[in-house]
Amino acid sequence: MEWLPTLWFIVIAVLWCGYLFLEGFDLGVGMLIGLGRNTERRKRLLLNTIGPVWDGNEVWLLTAGGATFAAFPHWYASLFSALYIPLTIVLLALIFRAVAIEYRGKAITAPTRKAWDLALGLGSLVAAFGIGAMLASTTIGLPLNENGDRIGGAFAWLTWHAVLGGVAVVAFCWIHALAFLRLKTDGPVREEAGKLVGRWLPVAVLPMMVWALWVIINNDSALSWVSLALSLAALVAAIIMGRAGKEGNSFIALGIMLVAAVAAIFIAAFPVVLPSTLDPAFNLTVETASSTPYTLKLMSIVAAFGVPLVLAYQAWSYWVFRKRLREEHIPETHRVTSIVK
Repeated sequence: MEWLPTLWFIVIAVLWCGYLFLEGFDLGVGMLIGLGRNTERRKRLLLNTIGPVWDGNEVWLLTAGGATFAAFPHWYASLFSALYIPLTIVLLALIFRAVAIEYRGKAITAPTRKAWDLALGLGSLVAAFGIGAMLASTTIGLPLNENGDRIGGAFAWLTWHAVLGGVAVVAFCWIHALAFLRLKTDGPVREEAGKLVGRWLPVAVLPMMVWALWVIINNDSALSWVSLALSLAALVAAIIMGRAGKEGNSFIALGIMLVAAVAAIFIAAFPVVLPSTLDPAFNLTVETASSTPYTLKLMSIVAAFGVPLVLAYQAWSYWVFRKRLREEHIPETHRVTSIVK
């Protein structure tokens, strides 16, 4: 089945779109909590907006990595070995972020809570930057030889396009979080988020548009240009509907902008899954990097049953926790006396 490698390339692109869309506002809210200037009650409000869903959103990252490992082992091996240091840093950042979310509410003193807030903010920022740098390196290139091994020192991956991808994802996560808070909260938080989105949305998504444009120019594809045009149209729609007070439609349009931009990048890169900046002959493609047809067939059967269940569960969880939150819903900070002696 020669079409299975292409199918799984599309699946992995969809998984990354889902991760950036769902985890994007999670990471952005984490940055706002840990690195912004907010009262304790407001921080708890922000944390409650993502509390029921943040860990489920991270499943998309695990699934994208697992699918790459199973469907394209050569892609996985070259990418993860070349980016061993940044991926380790991302992993540590995600660990600090997860622990901070769980432990900040258990802190007794204000300095301890501030330390956990800082861990949450920096963990979210570093994770977003590292993931963006990795995706940019995947689509623009790494210094790989004919065996798929990295040439250069430990920081050969730290190129201008890696920095561009990192900045693009960080900026998008920040603006996406504000759009999410405008949709999920009420009161002053909603109003302030709306003002920031209206002012900074075009600037915040500019790095991602530059990233997409660079990939398309170097891998000319008519379909990728169409996808990029759709992304720009969705951006304009998000701005117009946001100013008109249609927050739900604006949030959806921003999501369409993201999906269309990421789709344009992956379409332009296809069939290359990992370009080499040393010689195009060393590029890894969907054919040269894929698993055996039997493996891909078995994965497709499992995914046909598993993916709808995951999507249904996540949709249900978002529906259950769809109500807006206000600062008045958050009780005053108080200590709980344990009954265990």
